[in-house]
Amino acid sequence: MANESLPSEPAAPDPANPHELLALFYSDENVPCELSPAAAAMPGGYRTLLDHEKHMTVTVEAFYDDLVDVKVLAVESDENYYARKILLTKKSDGKVVQFGVVRLNRNLIPPAALAEIESQRTPLGRVLIEQNVMREVKLDALWHVTPDTELKELFGSDLPTYGRSARLHVNSESAVELLEIVAPIVE
Repeated sequence: MANESLPSEPAAPDPANPHELLALFYSDENVPCELSPAAAAMPGGYRTLLDHEKHMTVTVEAFYDDLVDVKVLAVESDENYYARKILLTKKSDGKVVQFGVVRLNRNLIPPAALAEIESQRTPLGRVLIEQNVMREVKLDALWHVTPDTELKELFGSDLPTYGRSARLHVNSESAVELLEIVAPIVE
């Protein structure tokens, strides 16, 4: 089902604006969190999880020493874009470790990889790695996240947390926009 918030023609995204990605699934009145720029003093565990230019799938799996599964909560798409709101959960116990919103340009993703992504069975990063899609992760910004009702329920916590906005370049073109928010870490 097409959503009017998805542009009909691919356009250059505002890379550091995660609010644009949230607007694909939320109105201004029901966003799942408040985002503000992260301070330089971000706690170590969060910095390990977010401050890098690698796939979050791989990073989260290494951090938790466990594979992750994807749970797709909602999808919006049209002929040019595919967007989804997701959770990553630990395979061992189903614990939610990440909330995310991703929007990809269908025209820049190889057909086999796109079909696997749209099957909703495998996390995006793992698909791109396994399909050997030439990609480069570009970190745009780190965010301090104050969760609202939905995010508190999904994470099972009302603690503040952190996230990042990033882009994936496929064959040197910005093909994927990401907002990735990790579950609160109890250290």
